Amino acid sequence: MRSWDSGRWIRTQPSDASRVGPNLGRDRPESDQPMYDLLIRNGVIIDGTGADRYVGDVAVHDSKIAAIGPELEGEASEEIDAQGCIVIPGFVDVHTHYDGQVTWDPVLEPSASHGVTTVVTGNCGVGFAPVKPGAEEWLIQLMEGVEDIPGAALAEGIDWSWETFPEYLDSLDRRSWGLDVGCLVPHGAVRAYVMGERGARNEPANSEEIAEMRRIVREAVAAGALGVSTSRTLAHTAMDGEPVPGTFAAEDELYALARGCADAGRGLLELAPMGSAGEDTVAPHTEVDWMVRISKETGVPVSFVLVQINDEPELWRSLMDRSAAAAAAGASLHPQIAGRLNGILLGLEGLSPWRQRPSWDEIEHLPLPELVTELRRPERRAAILAETPATDNPFSQFILGSLHRIYVLGDPPDYEPGPERTIKAMAAAQGRELDDLLYDMLLEDEGKALLLFPFLNYADGNGDALREMLQHPAGVVGLSDGGAHCGVICDASQPTWLLTHWARDRSRGEQLPLEFIVKKQTGDTARLFGLDDRGTIEVGAKADLNVVDFDNLSLLPPRVARDLPAGGKRFVQSAKGYRATIVSGQITRRDDADTGARPGRLVRAGSDA
Repeated sequence: MRSWDSGRWIRTQPSDASRVGPNLGRDRPESDQPMYDLLIRNGVIIDGTGADRYVGDVAVHDSKIAAIGPELEGEASEEIDAQGCIVIPGFVDVHTHYDGQVTWDPVLEPSASHGVTTVVTGNCGVGFAPVKPGAEEWLIQLMEGVEDIPGAALAEGIDWSWETFPEYLDSLDRRSWGLDVGCLVPHGAVRAYVMGERGARNEPANSEEIAEMRRIVREAVAAGALGVSTSRTLAHTAMDGEPVPGTFAAEDELYALARGCADAGRGLLELAPMGSAGEDTVAPHTEVDWMVRISKETGVPVSFVLVQINDEPELWRSLMDRSAAAAAAGASLHPQIAGRLNGILLGLEGLSPWRQRPSWDEIEHLPLPELVTELRRPERRAAILAETPATDNPFSQFILGSLHRIYVLGDPPDYEPGPERTIKAMAAAQGRELDDLLYDMLLEDEGKALLLFPFLNYADGNGDALREMLQHPAGVVGLSDGGAHCGVICDASQPTWLLTHWARDRSRGEQLPLEFIVKKQTGDTARLFGLDDRGTIEVGAKADLNVVDFDNLSLLPPRVARDLPAGGKRFVQSAKGYRATIVSGQITRRDDADTGARPGRLVRAGSDA
């Protein structure tokens, strides 16, 4: 048997016998050879456990992995020659916001383009169930405000065929997608359902209301929710500016959420804690205090958003260390970390630096080709650059005061750019005014060029802190926000970036082993969320797999698509190099294109998908 390591083939064997299925003897008569649905041959298998890679075949039958071994005998309805490719588990993305999109979109882009075979929705306390009749529009405005998903798209796309959370799950159970979908029950929706306007306005809950929230969480988890989520960061607000319901919930209400999971015998608590967006540098320690208490007393794991913030760039390290130490106290805390910097995209089709300048506002509604033509007119250019944004426009003032931290994204996109890629550095090198250079850059690629403005996870100007976070034993990879922030980011491509950058291309510091990077977003994420049937390549596991041309895998730049209901626009981002993505044994994507197969189903906690 051969194995591939650092560009060369070596002889090796599977690390344990459990990777080899039954009936693989080479001395059987021809009629005894097994029949499989799919055979993947000659691939470099990285199994999601962190074990060393090895060369072998993977056989699939009846949606599960039936056999693994060198040169498997037998026939299959279809074979994939994976020579020179890696064969890895499908990615389990535990932090998305496809709560509405799952009701109208069977593909679930952008995640589907990046080897993701399971997504978890309902994060950060926002979602669309439970819902009282007449409260649908309020939930839409909450999601639009918190997660920047166009309200018109949600209003047109969601059919609202449910009231309770179990009914929402039943509605999803009647659908199929190109990947599997699991759900958390959102505290914001639960609180508003129980308390009405008082809950929506973050008034304190009484004991009867808290008991009812606990009952609803227990009912939801018993019906198949993977847990419960909440938000406490002031960065999360509805369209009316009101923080997410539950932002200021007292500890007894938070205990009720966890106890609802404990009552059902499973599930976790996910949250965006106070201070997680950098709005408070003291509160995060207090938040960890109550998380430890709740996890210890209820036995429920807690996963919370953790990023590096500019004002306190070392805060993340102490919070991660405290999370790791919490295990000694009987608690289970798992900081949810990103695989790359968090930032917004600036461009003519997204957020423009010229917002609220009269000469820009006159033309911003134009289709992109006409907009570019108009912006190239010398008179229009002179007018825009001569104008000063209103002093009450904090966005424009912030952008123009931050050009030393705004980078050219590039093609292929670079999410760990060096200081030479800032607008300020480039303007200095060319002897040009910042505004003047910025104007020209946004017109490149016929107006599709994008700039990157990091605001989290890049305080040091490099990815060293992220590398430490990824290696920390307490951390779990998340925060892709798939389906959310449609007009400003596209971080759902994070799984591909983790492979290409951290395990192959990084030049500004040390890389990380490919086996480790695969495990972080397959076996580790699946196990934390109780999805024990997937995330690893082993006999009997669910056949969710990727065949990847790793040497040639590449991330494409984000682009704007106008494919949401009601003509809503969003950033999408694709990749090249996924030879095949397989869900429950069916090939859902072949050579980076959707095949039309829809084996994806609702994943209910406590049952086989």
